[in-house]
Amino acid sequence: MNSTLSRWLQAPSVILLLLWMIIPLSMTLYFSTQRYHLLYPERSGFVGWSNYEFFYTDPTFWPALLNTLLLVGSVLLITVVLGLAIAVLIDRPFWGRNIVRVMLISPFFIMPTVNALLWKNMMMNPIYGLFAVLSQALGAEPIDWLTQYPLLSVIIIVSWQWTPFAILIFMTALQSQDQEQKEAARLDGAGFWAQFRYLTLPHLARPIAIVLMIQTIFHLSIFAEIFVTTSGGPGTQSTNLAFLIFSQALQGFDIGVASAGGVFAIILANLVAFFLVRMVGKNLTV
Repeated sequence: MNSTLSRWLQAPSVILLLLWMIIPLSMTLYFSTQRYHLLYPERSGFVGWSNYEFFYTDPTFWPALLNTLLLVGSVLLITVVLGLAIAVLIDRPFWGRNIVRVMLISPFFIMPTVNALLWKNMMMNPIYGLFAVLSQALGAEPIDWLTQYPLLSVIIIVSWQWTPFAILIFMTALQSQDQEQKEAARLDGAGFWAQFRYLTLPHLARPIAIVLMIQTIFHLSIFAEIFVTTSGGPGTQSTNLAFLIFSQALQGFDIGVASAGGVFAIILANLVAFFLVRMVGKNLTV
């Protein structure tokens, strides 16, 4: 009786969540099989797999796919390694620890557009940016980051904002670690690295998998940082799948091809998240 009642109580939220997901997905699948150009709505009609073939054979598709994978992989590596190192470093009593924690996680609450504008104008500007000022002070030529290293610049911008998220998850997980095990290991002569490898890292296996899964889903759809800073250029050097879909939909006015690209992005996100989480979770728990 209690089980049946709980299911009925959960039913409205579950149904709402399914509708929230199924309706946009169904519309995307539908438009991906239609010729639907905003400038020529009278030419609409069913085209089957033609939109998928057009998107797949687009010369920009493979560079955008490679940039997407490089962007996601680099940001995940930076945020997980740096977040883990900082979380372990501040997981010990010191004066002002609470203030330091708040300051470390605060960049995560900045809007992506504001974050991109901050880095574009205050940090990476080749004339008055902080990096340019430091380069001139050292007698070096300032670097135009967004032109010379566009993808690396986007990776730095995104990593700066998402590292606090990893710190927050790892810092919370470390609070639940059994301190008696660490004390026993310390008494047995285990050093810091031995404790980290055999106690801390296995304890953080699930939080690391959660961070990887959540960040992978979000990073596969990074758009604001690219739109504000590089606009996918120069050329296609910083174009990812999300920006390519935007270009097809709102710059090329082709909703059908953009919807086909959206289906590609959905499939890619699920495949990457599934295999990445399984691989990391298996390796950390062995």
